[in-house]
Amino acid sequence: MEQMNVPAWRKSSRCGTSTCVEVAKVEDQYLIRDSKNPEATALSFTKDEWDAFVEGVTAGEFRF
Repeated sequence: MEQMNVPAWRKSSRCGTSTCVEVAKVEDQYLIRDSKNPEATALSFTKDEWDAFVEGVTAGEFRF
């Protein structure tokens, strides 16, 4: 019997008790979901897409 990869969801330590996004890595995909609706379909990104997102966050591209 083949074992399915179960995501190990992680949430930022800055979230506290508030609603946050959660991130998991399964094989070569990065998954993102809303912590208040974990049953909903997660968004899926490749390593290159995830790396571009992290670089953008680090560079401040998403600050309002």
